[in-house]
Amino acid sequence: MTGEAGTAQAGSAGGGVLRPQLTGARRIVVKVGSSSLTNRRGEMDAAKLERLVEALAQVRERGQVVVLVSSGAMASGMAPLGMKHRPRDLASKQAAASVGQSLLVGRYGSLFARHGLTVGQVLLTVEDVARQDHYRNALRTFNRLIELGVVPIVNENDTVATHEIRFGDNDRLAALVAHLVGADALVLLSDVDALYTSHPADPSASRIAEVNDLDALDVDTSRRGATVGTGGMETKLQAARIATNSGIPVVLAAATDVARALAGEPVGTLFHVTGKRRARRLMWLAYASQTQGELVLDAGAVRAVVERKASLLPAGIVAVKGTFVAGDPVGLVTEGGSIVARGLVNYDSAELPAMIGRGTRELAAEFGPHFDREVIHRDDLVLKPRKATS
Repeated sequence: MTGEAGTAQAGSAGGGVLRPQLTGARRIVVKVGSSSLTNRRGEMDAAKLERLVEALAQVRERGQVVVLVSSGAMASGMAPLGMKHRPRDLASKQAAASVGQSLLVGRYGSLFARHGLTVGQVLLTVEDVARQDHYRNALRTFNRLIELGVVPIVNENDTVATHEIRFGDNDRLAALVAHLVGADALVLLSDVDALYTSHPADPSASRIAEVNDLDALDVDTSRRGATVGTGGMETKLQAARIATNSGIPVVLAAATDVARALAGEPVGTLFHVTGKRRARRLMWLAYASQTQGELVLDAGAVRAVVERKASLLPAGIVAVKGTFVAGDPVGLVTEGGSIVARGLVNYDSAELPAMIGRGTRELAAEFGPHFDREVIHRDDLVLKPRKATS
């Protein structure tokens, strides 16, 4: 552990000042994985579900909004289908998720109803956040559910997702949902009680109470934990990076500590924010969009975009790759192929080849005033994060 990354200490937190990141939050997104909802046989554990719902109901009683991102659909469907182990082939996974999703939400609905709360199911695919129009539709749905006092329960739509087009785990999905709904905090529940300097089974491992800079963090996340879930500690760190880079603090805690974590007690690991809250458009562009092409930049344009945070002009482009239309997200790459940024382009790919290397005034004089503007405005640009997030 490097000094700036956080403070490492052994043992459980216990006591201490409540975390204002949780006590002052208006909206909280909570993510729970399959391993935190199942027993040793991989079956859904009723007691664990009840404990989670009780804690979330307490959040609502305090006047806070809560959105739950819950895994467990596949685990819920395994027993009814006579599956003793997590299926490996895609069709069986989709079948188990199809059977289990309704059972899972039904259980949540019954438990929340005891507290006078209604739940709403929101199933998302990568396309729902990768396409800007779908992203806006998802936001509209979330906002209306919240206005109506409903507890949204979110999961990836595993019944139609494939290996090639999926979030990969609900940790990353939770981070994207947290920004989408304007959450003030993200709580990741796990089968381990915090982030450690190495695997918790290692006698030399120390608990990390707080992390100020994920990029300065020195931990070993190579060993996997639970066998039921799809994620691991590395995916949680990726989710924490997405959220904290966008101004949302993150708490990683054990599912057994959910009530204490949501009440702001210093359990688990707190990841402090490292960036300012971004506009939803830029968050989508940085972490959720799928680029439709690439613009290859010369060295001067790379410096202007990366170091001076300038807009991209046609004079700095040396090549255009792919097919896209104005408004699409595209990647900005060096002549060596390294990605430096993403942006929303102002021209169709068919228009750009004639513009390469030329000034905007020259283009406007030849083609009309429509061409006297940036290829990508600096307000529609996001630089590549210091570390990859997916």
